[in-house]
Amino acid sequence: MPNDQPIPIRELPIPALVQKADRAIAEASQIILGKEVQIRLSLACLISGGHLLIEDIPGVGKTTLAQTLARLLGLSYQRIQFTSDLLPADIIGASIYERQSDGFRFHPGPIFAQLVLADEVNRATPKAQSALLEAMEERQVTVDGVTRPLPQPFFVIATQNPTHQVGTFPLPESQLDRFLMRIDLGYPGEQAERDLLRGRNRRELLHALQAALNAQELLALRAAAFKLHVSDALLDYLQAVVRYTREAPRFETGLSPRAAIALKHAAQAWALLMGHTGVVPEDLQAVLQGVVGHRLRLKATHESSSSATLTGELLEAVPIP
Repeated sequence: MPNDQPIPIRELPIPALVQKADRAIAEASQIILGKEVQIRLSLACLISGGHLLIEDIPGVGKTTLAQTLARLLGLSYQRIQFTSDLLPADIIGASIYERQSDGFRFHPGPIFAQLVLADEVNRATPKAQSALLEAMEERQVTVDGVTRPLPQPFFVIATQNPTHQVGTFPLPESQLDRFLMRIDLGYPGEQAERDLLRGRNRRELLHALQAALNAQELLALRAAAFKLHVSDALLDYLQAVVRYTREAPRFETGLSPRAAIALKHAAQAWALLMGHTGVVPEDLQAVLQGVVGHRLRLKATHESSSSATLTGELLEAVPIP
């Protein structure tokens, strides 16, 4: 089990760390072709301390992107394949009786890693899905009345198939809200797909990757992102976006305060990766769809819209101060 003691954050040269992050994005772009924006969003999500949900049809590179990020971030890593017969104990571990000691000993599950890939998370039953809730929110798990902290930092990257596919269980809204960001990959462009067909196997390239960052550097980037200046005008813009979702008649529920905080933190991380000295409206707009798309619900009387359409409506309806 990885060391769960807090990692000290020394003063590290932030510009050099941002260059390392840029290198990580460039190397990931050699694995997942034509998806630099999604890769940058993913890294911004993890730098801001959030969990990432990647949703799309099978075969577009969801798991490969998650594995690529795991290798580039240099964190202890475990993959959990979610299936319909998965049990909570398969995720968090269990206490097993040992004759030698005449007592029970806790055997930690794969959740005790710095980066956990929950592959096809919505193929497990709600009971198994709920085993992730405490871990994602509190960074700890409770087994047999004993609370055990998880390693630091702790990230969950989950992949999800569209809920209309056979054998899927929709994630409850309470668990969806634990993911700071949700992204989709979509089909590759024509040239990117041609390069995929002509190039080496993605798995071979993946195994050759070297870590570009480590845990201490990630924590230093997060600390630097949270210190990035956010002006009152930018907060006015953010609050106007949130207020619109609460007042517009087509939304069943608006964005929560937790969603507003997530939007701010994601915008700060994106601004850091872009080399900005403060957060500008374009930073918030860049992360808006990923942060709010899975949190907005339309009323039953309105036609369904994609998260991209909803985000576009928000950007049109709320002017920049």
